[in-house]
Amino acid sequence: MYNNNNSFNLSNMPQSFITNDEFLSNRCIWVNGPVIVGAGPSGLAVAAGLKNQGVPFIILERTNCIASLWQNRTYDRLKLHLPKQFCQLPNFPFPEDFPEYPTKYQFITYLESYAKQFDINPRFNETVQSAKYDETFGFWRIKTISSSDSSFCEVEYICRWLVVATGENAEKIEPEFEGLQHFEGNVMHAGDYKSGASYRGKRVLVVGCGNSGMEVSLDLCNHNSKPSMVVRSSVHVLPREVLGKSTFQLAVLMMKYFPLWLVDKILLILARLILGNVEKYGLKRPPTGPIELKNNEGKTPVLDIGALQKIRSGDIKVVPGIKKFSPGKVELVNGQVLEIDSVVLATGYRSNVPSWLKENEFFSENGIPKNPFPNGWKGKGGLYAVGFTKRGLSGASLDAMSVALDIAKSWKEETKQKKKSIASRHRRCISHF
Repeated sequence: MYNNNNSFNLSNMPQSFITNDEFLSNRCIWVNGPVIVGAGPSGLAVAAGLKNQGVPFIILERTNCIASLWQNRTYDRLKLHLPKQFCQLPNFPFPEDFPEYPTKYQFITYLESYAKQFDINPRFNETVQSAKYDETFGFWRIKTISSSDSSFCEVEYICRWLVVATGENAEKIEPEFEGLQHFEGNVMHAGDYKSGASYRGKRVLVVGCGNSGMEVSLDLCNHNSKPSMVVRSSVHVLPREVLGKSTFQLAVLMMKYFPLWLVDKILLILARLILGNVEKYGLKRPPTGPIELKNNEGKTPVLDIGALQKIRSGDIKVVPGIKKFSPGKVELVNGQVLEIDSVVLATGYRSNVPSWLKENEFFSENGIPKNPFPNGWKGKGGLYAVGFTKRGLSGASLDAMSVALDIAKSWKEETKQKKKSIASRHRRCISHF
């Protein structure tokens, strides 16, 4: 009955689980363990933890590769913003010969090695359409569309535990602007941007001033483009390093000894000493400190790797918000009109959980667990979440370990009870005869 993926076809299950029509049109699979949705770093970390505990699982991935965000939606020059020791997944350090800030290609290689090390084999090209908890039977019913070449197949997985590992960055945010459809120039999201090589000599409007907006603008500069960066709101800009040490690492160390407000104040003083007064370049700082803002709203401070110097020199122009577009032009909220050739939307990403998870208690309307870190990893009815901590890879790794251990505990208890039940029935049969 069981196959090599720790699942079996439900043709022998009671008809209360599936109707005849459903069985004829769909494949239905019982999973002897959890289903993990998403094969990014978070999903891989949970899978590795379950492997170590001997718990079977299935991991579903809508694309054809692991870590699709890193492989398909990142620009070529991207490096990890934090030192590698804060970005490694559980039980698998980075190679010693990797630099302190690995490139995206090195990180992808690391993730592929991680999957190989723990023998993690996701089911690729399976897009989850819906996931609903059946309270009557205590199971999750997960419906997917499985695509292979030109063929499609509907599959329903039934399991006791569901791990949502699609993360905070599953879908692009592409805001609407008046007149953008009439702009006539090239418009793309930063997730589709690879390099400034094709923009040489072009006037490019970069919408957004987070880490992506800053780095895309810097990359455009390095390819002799003429970027203007739209800064619509306040932003914290910090040096990536202080005296050769990671600013993030310094903040983590200070948090052990000082209250959060004091650490924020120290970071801002250091930023002012190293970077100068950034507000005179149009980069207004928020009233809330960088760590407090990250904790409360998930807004990551920009770690400067050279963009600020280009802003000072005028190679990157900082401009206010957008009023409307017209053919080859953009009008800003201050009345200024810029002639531009292209637009890059560095406007971020959002969770896609509300589009498929039929549950309204654990996740908020924006697809983030309602309970803040470190209590946002476990819901009711065997529901778990990983990769929604707003604390990057280190937060995801902590949640992944908690989830794997918690599921393993439940799985082992239920497995033991089933074995006892079978043994007691066997004894009763013997005594009956």
